Amino acid sequence: MYLLYDLLLLIAAVLLIPYYVLRGYRYGKSRRGIRERLGYFSEEQLQRFQGRRILWVHAVSVGETRAAGPLLRELKKQNPEHLILLTNVTETGHAMALENSDIDFCLFFPFDFSWAVRRVLQIINPDLVVIVETEIWPNFVRQAKRLSIPLVLVNGRISDRSYPRYRFFRPLLRPVLECFSAFCMQSQLDAERINQLGAESSRVENTGNLKFDHQLKDLSEEDVVKAKHRFALPENMPVLVAGSTHAGEEEQVVSVFKQLLESGRELLLVLIPRHPERCREVQGQLQEAGLESRLRSQIKVGASDLKSGQVLLVDTLGEVLDFYAVADLVFVGGSLVPVGGHNLLEAALLEKPVLFGAHVHNFREISAKLIRAGAGIKVHNQRELLQQCCKLLDDPIRRRAMGQAGRSLIAENAGATERTMRRIARYVKD
Repeated sequence: MYLLYDLLLLIAAVLLIPYYVLRGYRYGKSRRGIRERLGYFSEEQLQRFQGRRILWVHAVSVGETRAAGPLLRELKKQNPEHLILLTNVTETGHAMALENSDIDFCLFFPFDFSWAVRRVLQIINPDLVVIVETEIWPNFVRQAKRLSIPLVLVNGRISDRSYPRYRFFRPLLRPVLECFSAFCMQSQLDAERINQLGAESSRVENTGNLKFDHQLKDLSEEDVVKAKHRFALPENMPVLVAGSTHAGEEEQVVSVFKQLLESGRELLLVLIPRHPERCREVQGQLQEAGLESRLRSQIKVGASDLKSGQVLLVDTLGEVLDFYAVADLVFVGGSLVPVGGHNLLEAALLEKPVLFGAHVHNFREISAKLIRAGAGIKVHNQRELLQQCCKLLDDPIRRRAMGQAGRSLIAENAGATERTMRRIARYVKD
């Protein structure tokens, strides 16, 4: 089975690696991660590993890297003698990881060829591998088991969409799951599903969602004013922030923004595409819609403020929370199109009312909790998004109440990091 899997991966690599390289050239990125993903490191990198005890955390992209933040902080605090290594698959996730001071070293995750993962695991020789959410690579898991390296899945989830597919492949999935030492799942439903797929009950625990454990931020009015100045946003102008948007979604948000302006409102839009390399494409769409825009990377100290009706298009990484902090209203993308949604709690963390579409199967439990708490509103289409934006922009008291409800919800559900760390501690060598 694994030989066939390696063969299929090889065929896929022959087709995809040229695309991977060409896409890098198109968006002005050097795809330097290919050598690392094949298990070949520079002398400098090899020296970093030599003689070090390593805790390896894998987070596929931006969302998982953000989710892992509280856990990384606690791993660093409780294991100061270990080097904390974080691996990613995507360039954007890797760029975000490089900015995290709790991470000692960042690499790209190896391609799942048996020889590549074996080589990487033998070189790094970690005391423990922690995989964030449900990122299960058969060869990597099997080779870690062969080398007696404990594997712990944290913040695990099995979405409504993926569960039927996993069940179909259950006979193949079961031996892979047997290689894990523990499964720390986001909810009881996720725990039951991983158990039904073949994970041993004694290894499965509902530890809660790490996303509730991000540090609550207290922002004064002065902090918000300073942030607005930094982004060239007028102090008293309402700001609608659309975060982590995807193709097919920006058009809807822009249409809503134009209708809000046509109703006589003064308003600014901050648009944050999930993939910054799409910003030039989105900027073209804005121009076609008759809207003036500025790229975040072009805003320098002392730049003149944007005016009502203009769009700030964010082509940088790591500033989503800063923009949510200055928002009057937040829409979280990946939800008006069938992507599955993105982190809905980041806006609540900053006491902001949050709107999201119907496609939030990746955040099923969180979206339901936000709605029940009165901290979030689900909209099913562009028309409903417009209606809710109108109501909330005209009702600052309700916006404030929603923000406070979201903050209370986060405080009430905290504790996943502590529970996860208790489980992880069983497998970290003294």
